This record gives sequence, structure tokens and C-alpha cells, in this order.
Amino acid sequence: MNPQLQSMLQQAIQAFQDGNFDSADLILKRVLQVDAKNLPALHVLGLIKVMQTNYREAVDYLTRAARIHPNDASIQYNLAKALADSGNDKDALIHYKKSVVLAPNNPEAWLSYGKSASNLGRYEEALVWYGNALSLKPDYAEAALNKGATFKELKRYEEAIAFAEQALAINPNLAEALLNKGVALKELKRYEEAIAQYDKALSLNPDYAEGWANKGNALYELKRYEEAIAQYDKALSLNPDYAEGWANKGNTLYELKRYDEAIVYYDKVLSLKPHDHDAWNHKGNILHELKRYDEAIAHYDKALGLKSDYAEGWSNKGNALHELKRYDEAIAHYDKALGLKPDYAEGWSNKGNALHELKRYDEAIAHYDKALGLKPDYAEGWANKGMILNLLKRHSDSAKCYLKSLELKTEDSFLLGQFHHQMMLACDWTNYEKSIDKIAHLVSEGRKGAEPFGFQGISCSEELLKKCAEFYSNDRFPALGNLSEFSKYQHHKIRIGYLCGEFRNQATSMLMTRVWELHDKSKFEIFAFDNGWDDGSGYRHRINQAFSKIFDISKLSDVEAAKLIRSNEIDILVNLNGFFGLARQGVFSYKPAPIQVNYLGFPGTIGAKYMDYIIADKVVIPEESKIHYIEKLVYLPNSYQANDDLRKISDGQFSRAQLGLPEDVFVFACFNNNYKITPSTFDSWMRILSNVPGSVLWLLEDNPTAKENLIKQAACRGVDSSKLVFSDRLRIEDHLARQRLADLFLDTLPYNAHTTCSDALWAGLPVLTLMGSTFPGRVAASLLSALGLTELITSNKEQYEALAIELAINPQKLIDIKLKLAKNRLTTPLFDTPLFTKNLEAAYIKMYERYQADLEPEHISIN
Repeated sequence: MNPQLQSMLQQAIQAFQDGNFDSADLILKRVLQVDAKNLPALHVLGLIKVMQTNYREAVDYLTRAARIHPNDASIQYNLAKALADSGNDKDALIHYKKSVVLAPNNPEAWLSYGKSASNLGRYEEALVWYGNALSLKPDYAEAALNKGATFKELKRYEEAIAFAEQALAINPNLAEALLNKGVALKELKRYEEAIAQYDKALSLNPDYAEGWANKGNALYELKRYEEAIAQYDKALSLNPDYAEGWANKGNTLYELKRYDEAIVYYDKVLSLKPHDHDAWNHKGNILHELKRYDEAIAHYDKALGLKSDYAEGWSNKGNALHELKRYDEAIAHYDKALGLKPDYAEGWSNKGNALHELKRYDEAIAHYDKALGLKPDYAEGWANKGMILNLLKRHSDSAKCYLKSLELKTEDSFLLGQFHHQMMLACDWTNYEKSIDKIAHLVSEGRKGAEPFGFQGISCSEELLKKCAEFYSNDRFPALGNLSEFSKYQHHKIRIGYLCGEFRNQATSMLMTRVWELHDKSKFEIFAFDNGWDDGSGYRHRINQAFSKIFDISKLSDVEAAKLIRSNEIDILVNLNGFFGLARQGVFSYKPAPIQVNYLGFPGTIGAKYMDYIIADKVVIPEESKIHYIEKLVYLPNSYQANDDLRKISDGQFSRAQLGLPEDVFVFACFNNNYKITPSTFDSWMRILSNVPGSVLWLLEDNPTAKENLIKQAACRGVDSSKLVFSDRLRIEDHLARQRLADLFLDTLPYNAHTTCSDALWAGLPVLTLMGSTFPGRVAASLLSALGLTELITSNKEQYEALAIELAINPQKLIDIKLKLAKNRLTTPLFDTPLFTKNLEAAYIKMYERYQADLEPEHISIN
């Protein structure tokens, strides 16, 4: 090299070493003008461009240098680093490999080699390269740090912790190693230990935004959500562009059900990362929780547009379609998700839910089993399977599924109550007292102990029933608007809408059909909003004739059904389900009618302020009990319960022999659902049987397991199985007729016979009841009072048992009661449907007049 170029190179190198890059750059370019292949000039210029973060030019100069001298390890190494810094790890690997082949004793080269491999997800290779760096330089903290981080990516958390500790042994002030150790501990669910590591990292570097966010993540897992939010806020104050911090806070607000706030945070995430498919998906989930399903679908579509093979996105869109009752479309989306991710347990379960709605129960169970085979600890999958098994009356199997789900999902859930209700349906009273005490304790604390319907079967506390309903409504059916706000429709007739899932041959319609037929059509126009189906029965035929219009809402979403009701300008909307049967409580949460009434299907408060009134009488809800109801009380005279005075009783003649009943015995009967039979009630029955020689107890065999368990329970109480007689269900006309072969109906507590009590009384069978302390426990007393048979109402267990025994051993007293029942059946108010209908209409008119006069709902009493 000529002396002048040599001098220029020395000047440039000196300037470079002094940090005077612009001067060095100028000199070196002049060298290259003279000698375009000057290796030192190309190499140093490449290094200068790296320092200036001008990676494109850096790569160009270093590539030219490498062509001239391909066996120079330092040039290969620097070229690889420039490529890696520019984001081109793939090409960087080629040159790192050449570098370490040429100079295998360079730990920095092995470290950098590992970094690029790790960036490309080639974690196993990265572990080897980091290991080589550490073997050359055992005190190489960064190599130990990165190896630990790679183990973390491979979910090998114990090894990740070991290498984080190795890095910290070399450099105790390595905050990133503390952070990595914390993350690994968090993944091992050792959250408190993780928080301790994050705190150490933050003491070293208080401005470490990621450290604050990770501490928030551990607090989130501990459900210490408010503390987690404080950590995320700290992270975001340090780094306002930290998208993951915004997302984490959004997730925490989601868990707190502060959905509107969560949306704001996800909007911020999307402003920072508009092409983040996960963020679009998460915002879709928030909109889903707000029941804004169409908007949720639009967000899932955006996520899928960014990542078409995003299985979770397909499944979540399927969930939104499910909520819109577009089940076939939902299934198509679940199939797409499962095609992409066959081991996606949640996808199998979600498809099972859609098949459930389509009543394809066997297929649904197969899908739940597939989900549980993939993920045995999937609590929701077990609960979903339990729900199907309940419909199939496999109550013991259902209870096992709910119990399994409860064991896996220890946080607040309604699973304990669901499990216990299945046990009651199977008459399995294992740990009965322990379960009901635990449920009552949870409800008293405002936690998810039970769903309201199941809780009514075991609770004797109106206060707890109210708490349960309020909590359940707030959790599952919060107020979502007021579609009817300021609506004062000016109709010639008051428009009454009845919303029900049982407009068919079912108990609710058996009670109400005659009322619908008798409504004064000159004053009222009545509409049915049907969430069930037309079963082609005689009842359905009568219902079709009674209503002005029947709307099928079974395939409409809640908001679509609410808008339909609003468009028909319904003045008073009557909720005939509440939390029972094919309920649509969510429709009422939109307040589609200015007056909303809770009646008949659910004997208790709905616990929601958007329900204005509950129809009752002063027996089922005494004056002193008003405080336990959110709704205003509408007191009807006599009994609150409607009845059909045209109900047919079969002309068929049954014999005791046909029904498996012994001749010449006293027949006690109870045709209530199995879940109403409690150990206490059964104790009373067994004492009664033991004290009445030649007596039997006649029950419905709702499912074989319940029959087996009741026989076992009788034996435990010293009562022979021959004293229990079980019969299958019959069509209602025949069931009414066969009741004439019984002598006395024994009621249950805390949940009485309701429609079943009316059935027995209509058939001429006296009902002995025990007055309870809640609405469902006072219904039989209400019916008997309206029938003028108050002598069959007892106030304690001793009276109940004594009167049952007395009526069995004193034939004349029972004959007198039966004669009185026969006389009063058509002369007292209970079965006077025209009178009942007039009283109900008078209540509707008072509700309507108050609303039209701009008066708030208030207690109403019809005299």
C-alpha cells in the first residue's frame, strides 16, 4: 500500500477510535476512491455505519470486505452483527457460523450466534451456542442470562430459573436476570416468589417498565386486581408506548367486569399495534361480554383478516354467532378452528355447546369428552357435560361432572349449587347438611354459592333468597339499557306481552291457558313471545286461539327479541319464567316494555331493578316479607296462582293393581319433583309410615337412581321397601285420574307442591302441607286458603306428622275433608278462573294507570 493511503488509514482509524465518525468516514471514502478494494477501509467503514445505525450501508461495506477476505473471522462476525441489528437474523446466522468456524474460541461470537438463533425461534440450537460461550467463559453473565431466557421460551422453567441464578451469581445486579427468574416462577404458579424477584429487579432499576408490568401480571394471577392495575399504571407512566402494558391493564379491567374501561385500553393497544391480531380478538371478547355481538364479530373478522390461521379467533367468532342463536354458522366456525388446531380443547367444548342448543345431545357429549380427553383439568368442559347429563336425567353422572369442575375451579362459581341440585334430583343426600351450609355461607357473603332456582329447594331464608337472586342477576343479567324509556303508547287496548318458554303441554300453560282465553279482549290485546316450541298439543291449540299474535323468539338473540317487543309497543311484559325452565331473563335486561312483571314461573324475587312488579298474595308474601323483594308487590285476593277451570280428567278407570298399589292400604302420595324431597321431609314421611300400619307412600319415579336412593334411605330408617310405590309419568289427564286412588297428598318443604298441589286438589285429593318461611314454601298454604281448607295447613313438623297420622287412622275425618274439598272445588275462588282473570286484569290496569300518570311503581292491592 502506498505511504499516502497508509497515512490516511491511520488518521481514519485514530478518528474512529476517538469517536469522530464523520471525519473517519470522509477519509475512508477518499481511500476507497483510490483503492475500491481496500480491506481495512471497507471493514472500518462498515463498523462506522453500524455505530451510526445505518445498517444497510454497514452490511454493504462489510459484505464487500467479506468477499475480499472470506476467512477473516472478525469481518464475518461484524457482518453477522450488522445483519442481526438490521433484523435479518436469517442471513446473520450464515456469517456467525463462518465466524465461529474460523475463530471457535470467541465467546462473544457464540453468544451473538445464539441470540439470532433464538430470535428465529430456533431455541434448541440457541441453547448449544450459549453453552459454548459459557464453556469458553464461565463467568459470562450475559450468556447465562440468555440461556435462561431461552429455557423460559421452551417452557422449561426450572432450568430457566437455574440459569437466571447462575447469571445472578456472576452479577447480582443483573435486573434482567431477576426479571426472567420472576417470569419463570410466575409460570410455575409461584406468584409470591415471582413478586419478590420483580421487587429486587425494580429496586435496581425503578425505571424498568417491563418489571412493573410483570409484577402486575403476578398480582393479576393472585386476583389482586387493583394492585395489579397500580403496577400497570407505573409501567405506562414510564413507557406510554408500552402496548403490552395497556393490554394487561385492559385484561385486568375485563376481569373486574369494567368492560367499558377495558375497551378504552384496548383501543390504545390498537393505536400502537394496529396489526396485532390478538388485540383485535381481545377487544372482540370485551364486546362479547357487553353483549354487543355484531361488533364483536367485526373485531374477530379483523383479527382473522390479519391471521387467517388463528384458531382462537375462529372459535371466538363462533361463540358470538352462538349467542346470536346462529348455531349452524357457529359450528362451521368451530370446525374451522378445530381444523387448524385439532388439540384445541376449548374449541371442542364450544362446538358441544352449539350441538347442545340444537338438542343433538349425544354429539354434544362426544365433543365434551374430546375436550376433556385433551384437557382433563378443563373445568368448563366438565360443567358443560354436567348440563347435558342433567337434561338426559343422568343426575348422578351430572353431579360427578359438576363436582369435578368445582374441584378444578376453586374460585367463585355457581358450581357447588349446581352439583348439589343434581344430587337432589338423584335423591342422593351425601353430605347434605355440609353442602347446604356451605352454599348458604357463600350466598350470605355475596358470592357465587348457587343459582336462584336450585337454592329455593334448600333455603328457608327469604333474606338469602333475595341475596342470591340479586347477585345472580347482577352477574348474569345486568341492566343493559332501557328500550322503552319515555314510551307512553296510546292504544285503544292495553297491550300485554307474555314471555315464556313453555307455551305447550307444561305446568305453566296448564295454569294460565284459561286466563289467556278469558282476557277481556275489548280492553286487552295479548301477545305471546315464545322461547319454546309448538308441541301440537291440545294446550297449544288453545293457546294459538287465545293470543292476538304469537312470536317465536327462540332463534332471536336477547337484544333482537327485546327490539321485537319494543316494536310491538307492549305496555306490560310478563315474565313467566324468571330463572325457571326455558328462561330469557336477558331480554328483560333491555327493558323493552315500560312495565315489567315477574309472575308464576319463579316464586321469588328476580333481584333486578328493571323488574317492576311481582304478583303474589298475602299468604305467599306476608306484609312483613316485602323487604325481601326488589319488585313492588301486587297483592291479588285469594291465591296468586292461576288455574284452569276447564282442565280435563280422564274418564279412564284405574285400579290399584294396575298401578302397583296394594289393596286395602292407606295410600299417602307425593308427586312433587325429586329435588323437593329433603332428608327432613323424608324423615317425617318415614315416621308417618311407621305409625300407620298398612300404609304406603306413592311417588313418581322420575329417574331410576332417585328410586334406588329413596329405597336405601327408607331402609336406613327401618322402613321396608314394599312401603314405597313408584309410578311413571302419564299424560296429565290420566295422571289426574289416577290420583283418585290416593288418600292423602303429603307436601314437601322448603319447596311446596305448586302446580302439583293444584293437580291434586282438582282431582279431589286432599293436600297436607307445612307452612314454610319463603314464597315457594307457602304456595300450598295459599292454594288451600283459597279453597277454604286451612285445616290442612300445619305450622311445624310435629303438627304435620300428627295430622297425617290422624287422618290415616280416623277415616271419618278424612271423609269429611274430602267432601268439603268436593263441595269447595267449584264454589271457592281457587278454581274460579273468571274471577281470577278479572282480579289479574284489575292489577294490570292499576300498573298501567300509574305509569301513564308518571308515577313510579308502588305496592298494589286488589280487593
